[in-house]
Amino acid sequence: MTTATRVSAGSAFGLTGLLFFSHALNDSFSSMLSVLLPSLQIRFGLTETALALLVAVLSFSTSVTQPIFGNLVDRYGRRLMASVGIATSSVLLSLMAVAPSPLLLMLILAFGGLGSAAFHPAGTGIARALGGGRAGLAVSLFSAAGTFGLAMGPLVIGWLLMRDALSFSPLLMLPGLLSALLLYRAIPAEPPRNPDAPRRRLFDVSLLRGPVGVLVSSGILRSMSYTAFANGVPLWLVSQRGFAVDAPVVFWSLTLFSLSAGVGGILIGSLDRRFSRSWLISGSMLGALIPLLGVVFLAPGSAAYYLAVVLAGALVNGGLPLMVVAGQDLAPEAMGSATGLLMGFTWGSAGVLYIG
Repeated sequence: MTTATRVSAGSAFGLTGLLFFSHALNDSFSSMLSVLLPSLQIRFGLTETALALLVAVLSFSTSVTQPIFGNLVDRYGRRLMASVGIATSSVLLSLMAVAPSPLLLMLILAFGGLGSAAFHPAGTGIARALGGGRAGLAVSLFSAAGTFGLAMGPLVIGWLLMRDALSFSPLLMLPGLLSALLLYRAIPAEPPRNPDAPRRRLFDVSLLRGPVGVLVSSGILRSMSYTAFANGVPLWLVSQRGFAVDAPVVFWSLTLFSLSAGVGGILIGSLDRRFSRSWLISGSMLGALIPLLGVVFLAPGSAAYYLAVVLAGALVNGGLPLMVVAGQDLAPEAMGSATGLLMGFTWGSAGVLYIG
C-alpha cells in the first residue's frame, strides 16, 4: 500500500504543503553562501580560489552524493531520511555565517550539504506517492519549491547582512527542526523491508548502463544550460555589456530565471497525462534554444529581454520533474537511487563540466 492510499485527501493536501515548505527551506540554505562570499573573503582574508573551494564543497555534498543517499532511502525508508536530512541541513548550514574559522566553515558546508542530499530523494519519493495518478504534477510542485527556496535564500541572508545581524542567523535552524518533527509525525510509516531481498550497492553503476543512464546524460546537459545561465549571465552583463556589479538587471535576471524555472516545471508537469512525456521533455529543452539566444542578442533590461529570461528559465527547467518520474518508472526497485542520480548527480556533474 502506498503513502497516497493511507492518508485522507485532506491529510495528503496538508502533507504536500509541508513538503513544499520543507523543500523551499532546505534549498534556501544552499543559495545563501553566494551572498556571504564577499563578507567571508573580508573576514578571513580568503583568496578567490579558496572561495571557489567553499562553493565546490557545498555543491559536491548537496548534489553528487544524492544517489548514495537515494540508496539509503530505499533501505531505511523515506520518513526517516527526509526528517534527518532537513534537520541536519538546517542546523549546520544556519551556522555558516558565524563560523569562526575557514576550516570549520568547510566542515559545516560538507556535512550540512549531506543533509540536503539525504532530503531530496526521500522528499521526491513522498511527493510522487502523494500524487497518485498525477505523479508528474506532484513531483513538479516539489521541484518548484526548491527553485522558490533558491530564489528566497539570498533575500533572507541579505536582509540580515544589511542590518549587521548575521549573529542571529543560527535562529534560522528553528523552522527546519520544526519541519523535521512535523514530517516524521505526518508521514505514514512504510512497511518493513523484506530482509531476504537483495541489497544494492551504495552507488549502483548498473543503473547508468541502461535507459536511466540515457536520462542522466541528458539531464547533465540540461543542468549545464541552467548552470551556465546562473553563473555566466551576471559576469557577461558586467564584463561584456558594461553594467555595474550592483545593477538591478543583474539581480532581476537571476531572480526571474529562477522563479520561472519553478513555474515551468509545474506547467509542463501538469501536461503529463495529456501529452507524451518524452515529447514534453525533449520539446521543452529544444524550445529553450530560442529564448536563450534572445537573452544574448536582446537589449538587457528591455521588456523583450526579460520575457526571454522568463521563457528560458521555464523551458530549461520545465522537463526536469518529468525526467525524475521517468527515471523512477524505469527503476522501480531502486527509486531512491534513480531520483538521486537525476536530481543530484546531474547537477553536480554539470557544475564540474562548467569549469570547461
